Amino acid sequence: MKTRATALNPHNRFQPIVTDRQCDDGWHQDPEDELNPDTLATEVMYETVRSIISRNTSPDVPFDQSINPYRGCEHACIYCFARPTHAYWDMSPGLDFETRLIAKSNAASKLREELDRPGYRVSPIALGMNTDAYQPLERDQKITRQILKVLSDYRHPVSIITKGALILRDLDLLSSLASEGLCSVRVSLTTLSNDLKRRMEPRAAAPATRLKMIRQLSEAGIPTGIILGPVIPFINDHEIEAILEAAAEAGATRASWIMLRLPHELDELFQDWLHRHFPLRAEHVMNRMQDLRGGNSYDATFGRRMTGTGPYSDLIRQRFSNKARRLGLNLHEEEPLRTDIFRRPGGEQMGLW
Repeated sequence: MKTRATALNPHNRFQPIVTDRQCDDGWHQDPEDELNPDTLATEVMYETVRSIISRNTSPDVPFDQSINPYRGCEHACIYCFARPTHAYWDMSPGLDFETRLIAKSNAASKLREELDRPGYRVSPIALGMNTDAYQPLERDQKITRQILKVLSDYRHPVSIITKGALILRDLDLLSSLASEGLCSVRVSLTTLSNDLKRRMEPRAAAPATRLKMIRQLSEAGIPTGIILGPVIPFINDHEIEAILEAAAEAGATRASWIMLRLPHELDELFQDWLHRHFPLRAEHVMNRMQDLRGGNSYDATFGRRMTGTGPYSDLIRQRFSNKARRLGLNLHEEEPLRTDIFRRPGGEQMGLW
């Protein structure tokens, strides 16, 4: 895969240096796919950030701190809710989001600074919530691994959501953190179909690879669950029970789901994809989406945006819950992580916090 590397300058312009890199992230590429790595170069800009920990106040997500090592994502998942954020950088939420990436080069050092602040209060950090911390770019950049090393030094709790097989590279750090109750992982598992995966998540790990990830993470003593997100009407909703069965057999202990969300520019992008790949189903999908969202493609209201409302949402919740319970999977609850053994490498213990 060809990669262009630049630094962000005040005018946000590229001065590309083209290099070659090989990426083995468990994904299977169709030679005719429009995102074939042999025909598309990935441009990487390096950003020096002023802060690295983002704070969250949304009642819909189970964390209040997160870190995203990258902006944009090579996995190219058509449904990604983070796509519209690329517009902030005057880049498109479409192809630019997938191929013009921003790496936060000073993330690890900035994290140390923030954890060293006297007023810092410990709570689990969610890693890679907007864009995948283990996308193929991480193989070269190693920013995620650097962050994990800092968290390990400070004995700081961390939770991870990923669909990238590269997470298995970091089993040493993750298992060490997990042995002290400081780490949990959720694998994003949206389909068991290689064909649907290729269309919907063209540069992400194959379904079989994700099940292998679950198995190896679990065997390493790391609490591992799945997120079936998003559930897409008439596209992958028929797979709910099969996905849960496969995940449980691989060793997952927890499971949750999220309904498809289409904020801002993502609505148009997804509908274009839908008409190209599933023209006979497109109208049915969008009609059901509007049933879920009060007649609109999207409803951002807290308490509704993750699941939608109405009979279809109730049906998905019931199917998911019934099957998960029969399999012994913990529903929605996050793995409890310790916050009482935080320490600064200089010796200061913060267990009382």
